[in-house]
Amino acid sequence: MYIDSHAHLSSEELFPEASELLERARSSGVEAIVNICTDKLTLQRGFILKDAHSEIFLAASSTPHDGGEEANLFFGEVEKAAKAKKLVAIGETGLDYYYEHVSKEEQKKHLIKYFHLAKEVSLPIIFHCREAFADLFTFAEEEYPQGPALLHCFTGTVEEAKKVLDLGWYISFSGIITFKKSEALREVVQYVPLDRMMIETDAPYLAPSSKRGKVNEPSFIVETAEMIAKIKQTPLDLVAKHTKENAINFFMKDLR
Repeated sequence: MYIDSHAHLSSEELFPEASELLERARSSGVEAIVNICTDKLTLQRGFILKDAHSEIFLAASSTPHDGGEEANLFFGEVEKAAKAKKLVAIGETGLDYYYEHVSKEEQKKHLIKYFHLAKEVSLPIIFHCREAFADLFTFAEEEYPQGPALLHCFTGTVEEAKKVLDLGWYISFSGIITFKKSEALREVVQYVPLDRMMIETDAPYLAPSSKRGKVNEPSFIVETAEMIAKIKQTPLDLVAKHTKENAINFFMKDLR
């Protein structure tokens, strides 16, 4: 059985089809999904999904791509939901210097606010990071020392993965590891031990190799797990067991 540690079920692409895609997910062995909410609308939709489907858990924050007054207002919504114990994590927050839709300084400002909130409500953080690992590590060590965290959709190097593990964080891999040109990332998969690894779809984005061009969904997570099993030359059920246990320990240990 699998846990999809990161999907955007509240998105325009997936929300209208939620019942059908959740049925396909169950049929594929997916028993829980962490639904990432990144604005007021997706959080409202998240509450609807969570109330209707016991296998859905919610995380929320603005992303590094979001700024301005809308991101500031959404912080209040996230804070309210977190204090009401409606979330299992804060995220996806972090830094993105590849696109830099929002200035580096504003990204850092929002990240620090979410660090403080996560500490206040004792929730783990889900990080988005692209070409900003040095700053993320620095800020985390200053503002969030020894705090539980997950680096989602990891696309960094072995050296960056080592630093993530040294900080005690988990690393999550998506369908990107199945892409033909992702040989360097598959080396990272080989390096990261199963007891520090999760899997995700990041649906509706990043459909795995055999589904390229399609809208991604949680049922497609099996292909990512199969690739990890192939890379590590280990049974698929062992990959499923470890990634599921890691997700439970990170997100849901108080909900058992």
